[in-house]
Amino acid sequence: MVKAIRIERTGGPEVMQWVEVDVGAPGAGEVRIKQHAVGLNYIDVYFRTGHYPMSLPAGLGMEAAGVVTEVGAGVTRFKAGDRVAYVARPPGAYAEERVLPADVLVKLPDSIGFDDAASAMLQGLTAQYLLRRTFRVEPGQTILIHAAAGGVGLFVCQWAKALGATVIGTVGSDEKAELAKAHGCDYPIVYTRENFTERVKEITNGAGVPVVYDSIGKDTYKGSLDCLAPLGYFVSFGSASGPLPPIEAAELSNRGSLFFTRPTLFSYIAKRDWLDTMAAELFDVIGSGKVRTNVRQRYALKDVAEAHRALEGRKTTGSTVLIP
Repeated sequence: MVKAIRIERTGGPEVMQWVEVDVGAPGAGEVRIKQHAVGLNYIDVYFRTGHYPMSLPAGLGMEAAGVVTEVGAGVTRFKAGDRVAYVARPPGAYAEERVLPADVLVKLPDSIGFDDAASAMLQGLTAQYLLRRTFRVEPGQTILIHAAAGGVGLFVCQWAKALGATVIGTVGSDEKAELAKAHGCDYPIVYTRENFTERVKEITNGAGVPVVYDSIGKDTYKGSLDCLAPLGYFVSFGSASGPLPPIEAAELSNRGSLFFTRPTLFSYIAKRDWLDTMAAELFDVIGSGKVRTNVRQRYALKDVAEAHRALEGRKTTGSTVLIP
């Protein structure tokens, strides 16, 4: 029997159970894949704790990479033996094998391994839409990215640097500062001892930045707004420290007609051609060497509770993959 992680109630890492599941054959428009690597992301914690509600019992995990073993009726884009990757809803990637709609899969170039793909689909595609669609970064601009040494952060630092931007990033330790700097962050700010708002103003000679990419949420919200130049974009794409307070429209206008957006990856990949275009650009920048994947932790899938504890304790850097 195939094994997978399931939860019957929300809560801490202990609610995740390693159980046998019946995968079954793919139906019309579906494929069955054997997964070789599964990505770990903070959104998994949101689902596990109930911050993002879902019907229970349920699986967890949004992304993985593997090999197609069987295709259902009407599937022409893929065949058995194809190397593929995906990021998809509903959660359920924490599994040895899985049946999925063919429309969520993308083929992997031979140059990209399973671990790298599993670490790049959610985080790398998030970096793509942040930098190329939500706010299109241009050469000569200065940007601020919070959690610069995290999975998305390292993708953003490298990609923004390749685009010709100057990158300011917040991190929680000197070790993470060195890591971010090695991946394109020009000005790592250790927020545990430095006021990041004051440092951003100092670095920009008081001008502020045109965009802040913020996945932290409650703890950084006010300071992030203070970092923005007039007409700047506050891009809230996560809430690791807790949800944002209610947004006051007057606060945005009084600070210089700021823009606020709360994007999600799944809105940006909702159409097949959007997913194909974004994935192609991601694989291209990885293949060119401009952006390196950063798998820095590996756990057996059955030990995912340990991985969640490390992630929530901010003990991880870069990306983490789970090996079925």
